[in-house]
Amino acid sequence: QVQLVESGGGSVQPGGSLRLYCTASTPLFSNNVVAWYRQPPGKQRELVASIQFGGITNYVDSVKGRFTISRDNAKSTVYLQMNSLRPEDTAVYYCNLVLASGAPANYWGQGTQVTVSS
Repeated sequence: QVQLVESGGGSVQPGGSLRLYCTASTPLFSNNVVAWYRQPPGKQRELVASIQFGGITNYVDSVKGRFTISRDNAKSTVYLQMNSLRPEDTAVYYCNLVLASGAPANYWGQGTQVTVSS
């Protein structure tokens, strides 16, 4: 069973930055597409960014130019650098493996809360 642990969330003012961390319990993590998702209060979970094994990345339009996803396969860790944060970025952020179908795997962790408020 793959265990994913997210960390690095917190409370920041608009325009601030945070770096999120996603660490996996298994090296299998390193051979897969990994994505960050977020679930704002009262809304459905959405895909934010993904990264392939070789480093190819994709972002939802709302975070392009502000967020950067990266990975360290040797450490089984994926990062999400978030800059120029906005109140609408407030959400619980999760990481997960992405299946070949494009759907997330069933390895949801506890997530990490990000709150952007003045």
